[in-house]
Amino acid sequence: MRAKIHILRRTWFLSLLITCLSMCPAAAGEKAATTLSVKDNLTSPNQSAAIEARLVAKGLLMSAGLGGEPLELVVDGKVVATAMTGGDGKAFLAYTPKAQGVVPVQVRVGSSPRVPPAEGQANLAVWERRNPIVAIEMAALIDEPSLPSPLPAIGLKLESERKPMPDAATELGKLTQFYYRVIYVVASPAEADGFHASTQAREWLKTHKFPTGYVLVLPPGENALGTKIDELHAAGWKTIKTGIGRTKAFAEAFLQRRLEAVIVPEPAKGEAPRKAKVAKQWKEVRKKL
Repeated sequence: MRAKIHILRRTWFLSLLITCLSMCPAAAGEKAATTLSVKDNLTSPNQSAAIEARLVAKGLLMSAGLGGEPLELVVDGKVVATAMTGGDGKAFLAYTPKAQGVVPVQVRVGSSPRVPPAEGQANLAVWERRNPIVAIEMAALIDEPSLPSPLPAIGLKLESERKPMPDAATELGKLTQFYYRVIYVVASPAEADGFHASTQAREWLKTHKFPTGYVLVLPPGENALGTKIDELHAAGWKTIKTGIGRTKAFAEAFLQRRLEAVIVPEPAKGEAPRKAKVAKQWKEVRKKL
């Protein structure tokens, strides 16, 4: 009898699944629901940047990249580049900015018979290589003292209710007003491509009025930050000399390269690397630089 009931339940579940699938837009011949995400990028004036975007179809059971779809890059209301998505739904759109600053960019779906209109936003940081740059660990901006050590990745769960550290936005605004450019470093161990983490971090920073900067999502791996610092230095971004973070690992990535590191807020005794500077709160950070 139990075996019979089990078979009936499986049959009912499969029937329900088939019914739901038959009702989805793709099965009904309608355009599928999609999400278009874009990553921030970094370049210099008159140097080409490759804006990376990903178009994903959101299905009942899973999401998958949509290949063969046209994308358009829009800057200041004008289409400046076009590209087709690959099989993984990703595309790179080339653009060469003229003036420095942080340029808002938009990527949207072009004319397509199977994809409805969709768009994604990001920032293109256009900086001179001589500009001093400070790297900020996103965890150092979030007021969550109950987080365990080591701190989990910030970027995958940046819900709106997660509040910023007191004075963090104001003090970082003072640092960036006339001197520093800012890179926000986000760890993303569970999502190798980083699109979702990038979008969430950018939205959280905007909501809490942090200075606009370049959101850098690291790939998985203990050495990801150190490797990225080396890559940026090799590419000519040698003014990245200071990191402000919350975790020991973040600070050590800078100290191992004979760069400055500031930890905020003050960690538990013995958690700060020997040569790292420590600020009890964000109001003290500027004094440490």
